[in-house]
Amino acid sequence: MEVVWQYTALSIFLIFITLKFLSKKGRNLPPSPFPALPIIGHLHLLKPPLYRTFYNLSQKYGPIISLQFGNRLVVVVSSPSAVEECFTKNDVVFANRPRFLVGKYLGYNYTNMIGSPYGDHWRNLRRLGSV
Repeated sequence: MEVVWQYTALSIFLIFITLKFLSKKGRNLPPSPFPALPIIGHLHLLKPPLYRTFYNLSQKYGPIISLQFGNRLVVVVSSPSAVEECFTKNDVVFANRPRFLVGKYLGYNYTNMIGSPYGDHWRNLRRLGSV
């Protein structure tokens, strides 16, 4: 009988932790389609041709949409004015690359040209590569 209470307490604890990590409170994200599957996210919504799928989603949810592709968050921008704002005013924010563990361990702690974040080090590497 004691084992049942221990497993019940453990399962409630794990459910609580999972819900805490999966909740999206506090994240100021654009709207997204509701049925995001646990592992693949919104990949089940994509059908060829992709531009029609994105067009239909933008007609339904607005010009800026957030989608979950696996464990990565993707923001789709389909309005020309929003694209202009993203690539002129906030270009440094969108210039960085995602940080994977491969870049940390095989890319010498993000110091090679492919994995380093945008900044002085990356500009120096780019100059060196062009010479």
